[in-house]
Amino acid sequence: MSQFTKKKQNTERLLIHLVLIGIALIVLLPIFSIVTISLSKSGSLKSGFSLAEFSLDNWKYILGIPYQNATGETVVSPYPMMRWLFNSLKVSLLSAFLMLFCSTTAAYALSRFKFKGKEASLMFLMVMQMFPNMMAMVAFYFMLDFIGVHIPWLGIDTHGGLILIYLGGTPFNIWLLKGYFDTLPRSIEESARMDGCTHFQAFTKIVLPLCTPMLAVIGLLTFISTFSDFILPSILLKSQDQMTFAVGIQIFISESFASRWGQFAAASILGALPISLLFFSIHRYIVDGLSQGGVKG
Repeated sequence: MSQFTKKKQNTERLLIHLVLIGIALIVLLPIFSIVTISLSKSGSLKSGFSLAEFSLDNWKYILGIPYQNATGETVVSPYPMMRWLFNSLKVSLLSAFLMLFCSTTAAYALSRFKFKGKEASLMFLMVMQMFPNMMAMVAFYFMLDFIGVHIPWLGIDTHGGLILIYLGGTPFNIWLLKGYFDTLPRSIEESARMDGCTHFQAFTKIVLPLCTPMLAVIGLLTFISTFSDFILPSILLKSQDQMTFAVGIQIFISESFASRWGQFAAASILGALPISLLFFSIHRYIVDGLSQGGVKG
């Protein structure tokens, strides 16, 4: 290798590293700013950050821990932030689990079995995807109001009713999973059947492990969409104890935005933690799926 080629490669590496460092700074600088604001007494962007400004008061307020302010008064947050966070986690996790269960079983049946009305079912699922949820807001409200008369835990102002509405997004995931199941050879299930497995055992022990990357992506996207959703919970949930984190934060910040900037920064970090933790806990399944898909044989 000539000296000129080495210099060219070193220059290219240097440029690539500079670009990556610049992208990292663009991504990390806003996060650093939010963290410093949440740990600042003034909670202001203009004042900057120093050790003299360091304070955990914003976090104590968000977490519901009593503390004393500069005048010596005991401050306790009237906003149940941790309750709202728990509500969001409960709704999002249950929605993701139920959606995965319904999507995988329905997609497998549509992919592997022949039954009357199969084509009509597929067409119905495709048509359902054409209409956004915004068009059915009024219908959702009246539907839950009617169901709540007979089944109270599935009515208005209940997490069960909200999860029931979220499950309406299952048709899109069914189409995704059906296409994935269609690419899997039937021979692996036939071999399992010859070894004594039932259809259900072949599905759970053979097919599902092969679909782990796809299931991880669908579960993650479902969790993110439900956790960050504001419109549906704001319409269907009325009482403060039932509100999700997104709705509660909007109420919290709308009353006095200027004086709660530091507290809002702490709350935003708190709300971002569940999604970040879930992503880092399952990203290896996604990476494994991509690497396995790039290797033949």
